Amino acid sequence: MRSLRSRITREPNAPSRPRRSRVNRRTQSQLDFRSVVREHTVVAECVTIFRMTLTRVLIADDHPMVRRALREALVESFGASFELLEAEAISVVRGLLAGDRVDLLLLDLYMPGMDGTLSLISLRADFPSVPILVVSAIEEPVIVRQTMEFGASGFLPKSAPFSAISEAVSAVLAGDLWFPEVSGSVPTLDAQLAGRIAELTPQQQRVLLLLAQGKLNKEIAFELDVHEATVKAHVSQILQKLGVHSRTQAALVAQRLNNPTLSRNQNV
Repeated sequence: MRSLRSRITREPNAPSRPRRSRVNRRTQSQLDFRSVVREHTVVAECVTIFRMTLTRVLIADDHPMVRRALREALVESFGASFELLEAEAISVVRGLLAGDRVDLLLLDLYMPGMDGTLSLISLRADFPSVPILVVSAIEEPVIVRQTMEFGASGFLPKSAPFSAISEAVSAVLAGDLWFPEVSGSVPTLDAQLAGRIAELTPQQQRVLLLLAQGKLNKEIAFELDVHEATVKAHVSQILQKLGVHSRTQAALVAQRLNNPTLSRNQNV
């Protein structure tokens, strides 16, 4: 009678049974996981590269039908080469501009939170690399001229033909200016005043806009998250650069940006 040990001892000529290795199974699992991660990484990189090749356009208007019309016009003209973003208020515009790359901003001057060309100056100061194409139902020549003077790359009247949208967008993206012809004599800010405003730093322009809203130094400091002493220093520099002697006069200068029909010889 064979012992228990002899029973479990393999016969010399018996074929060996394949043994599964836990180490091998673990290694294969790790390889499979790494392969999945690598594939996802490649896909993510491809998506990133693809997005970088797209032209990102932000459509800012508080009227859904206007945004839809602009979107349809851009899709028809440029197809899938554009990535289109939308905003219905200036707060949303600022969030999108601060958060990611935007190649062009289509802007309604009088959407909620906007203060006409005052806000245009502020956007140009905060996001100087983003060209702005103003899209407006207010087509007065004085407004067109003023947007040009304060940094817009183009002005597209909402009454313009459908084809003008792609023409204006293409021109601005190419680095050109696109403005409708302004005929006749147009009252506008004198060149000296426009030059003075252009000399203000972006932060000084922000302070000037808040002065025009009647805010006190303490309120301006809170809104800009700076010390009140810093605001006082900015106000002093603003008065000096604008050639005025009081906060009231500086505020009047800013208010003239939204009322360009005032006499150019008004003493401010």
